[in-house]
Amino acid sequence: MQPSQFLAAGGIVVYPLLALSVLVVACAGERFWFWWRLQRAQGRALAELLPAYEKGPDWIQQQARQFAQVPWVRVWERALTAAATDGKLLPPERFRIALLSAAQRELPRLRRFQTLLDTTVTVAPLLGLLGTVTGLIRAFSSLSLGNIGGTRALEVTGGVSEALISTVIGLVVAIVTLVLASLFRSFYRRQLTLLQEVMGHLELIYAEWFEAHQLEELSRVSTR
Repeated sequence: MQPSQFLAAGGIVVYPLLALSVLVVACAGERFWFWWRLQRAQGRALAELLPAYEKGPDWIQQQARQFAQVPWVRVWERALTAAATDGKLLPPERFRIALLSAAQRELPRLRRFQTLLDTTVTVAPLLGLLGTVTGLIRAFSSLSLGNIGGTRALEVTGGVSEALISTVIGLVVAIVTLVLASLFRSFYRRQLTLLQEVMGHLELIYAEWFEAHQLEELSRVSTR
């Protein structure tokens, strides 16, 4: 049986399942590209930005533009923009609030398309079940006690084929999507753990900057 014949035998339910599968493939491709680029840039950012924090917040903000696709770098830059204004540093408590607020803005970007994938995992088997029901209805409606071996037999087998094929396609789409959704969810959890860990380091770095800034201000006052 040719693929086109196989899909045609699955009935009308096959078309929304195909549409869902195309969406899943497109979303999975975008997510794989996103995570691959993020992993490459993130390693460089960890190696170049964090060890050079002694150069100060102004230098960090300038260099952060090179790593705009890294979530924790964007969080750091936004928090510094809110906490370091006109050469003055706000208290670490204010920086922590700005850091948490900036981190919340990054979460939807990391979980992009996750709702679509989770919905597909639920809907695809139900569409397959719907195809099973419609196929069985078609098969039973074609049954005729007086015409078992005639043309009605083809309609019965066609209904059974529709029921089985739609079920198989629905399960395949759901299983593949479930694997992809679980994989992307693991990427998200790993990134969230890294973000929380780096944010702790950023708070310590900012506290050190703030203390140095306070000492500098005191020395200026004492020399006047």
